[in-house]
Amino acid sequence: MPTPQQVVAHMMKHDLFSQWLGIEVLEIKEGYSKLKMTIRPEMINGFGIIHGGIAFSLSDSAFAFACNNRNVLSVALDTSINFLKPVHAGDELTAEALELHNGKSTGLYQITVSNQHHHTVALFKGTCFRTNKTLL
Repeated sequence: MPTPQQVVAHMMKHDLFSQWLGIEVLEIKEGYSKLKMTIRPEMINGFGIIHGGIAFSLSDSAFAFACNNRNVLSVALDTSINFLKPVHAGDELTAEALELHNGKSTGLYQITVSNQHHHTVALFKGTCFRTNKTLL
């Protein structure tokens, strides 16, 4: 049986989008992940702040790594995000995914995104559907 860290290492190796974002995996435990990334100038929208899709994508990767790391292929069923504070180029974001429910067919996760000042800048909630397939 692969460890949660092995599953996430496999996922990250094949996740070209998370690699492009510059995501670094900080910590992995069953049902949990913690990631970080630095905001680059090309991630800024026309208002001079981070494009919402970037914060969403970081959160979505944290969600995916948390809900799949038991080696049960799980896919997003429903997601939502609340943007609380603006993010700027050069900011370093950390996304921490906590498992709220681990069911046989679904899982519920809350992802908190904070900046380098430990201010919460976004909250993401995701529900996943668990398949009968494995990743490794």
